[in-house]
Amino acid sequence: MTAEFIVPLLALMTMLAFIVFALVSKHRTEEKLDDPNAPKSRLAKDAPNS
Repeated sequence: MTAEFIVPLLALMTMLAFIVFALVSKHRTEEKLDDPNAPKSRLAKDAPNS
């Protein structure tokens, strides 16, 4: 195998891995947004009354 074959193959495999990761993350985020019992983010918690 030469570099002309390996480099594009590795680039395509990397892009595929990122696409799969993005789709899985999107699916998990959408599930969490639809769940009313999901805990709030630490950044989204209400400030104490003072």
